[in-house]
Amino acid sequence: MLLERIDHVGYAVADLEEAVRHHERLYGGRVVHREAIDSDGVAEALVAVGGSYIQLLAPTRPDSPVARFLDRHGPGVHHVGYGVADVAGALERLRAAGVRPLDERPRPGSRGRMVAFVHPRDALGVLVELVEDRPGPPR
Repeated sequence: MLLERIDHVGYAVADLEEAVRHHERLYGGRVVHREAIDSDGVAEALVAVGGSYIQLLAPTRPDSPVARFLDRHGPGVHHVGYGVADVAGALERLRAAGVRPLDERPRPGSRGRMVAFVHPRDALGVLVELVEDRPGPPR
């Protein structure tokens, strides 16, 4: 199977610290990683859930994809990240099946992992992020 595991579920939030407090208070969540991803215009906090994460994403600039999502839909589930062995190979296989990637090639993402996004129109209306399970080059 191409997808190896659920890496994370990404939530778009307006206030990262408020979302962190919410997950701590209601679910006993614990932030295990924080990072600003300047290329995507977001700040993230990862809350561990078993072997997966809830990725809380807040925009750091008004033109970021997460800011546009919040403007259109408000806070909520933004995307699902699936762990794959090889993002480049997964993109090639999906393209051959007629799927349109949003990223033409893998790029650095959270935690130094290589990532690529798949268009929601080809994924049952869900924005899908492919996440390579081994770390990519340092940022």
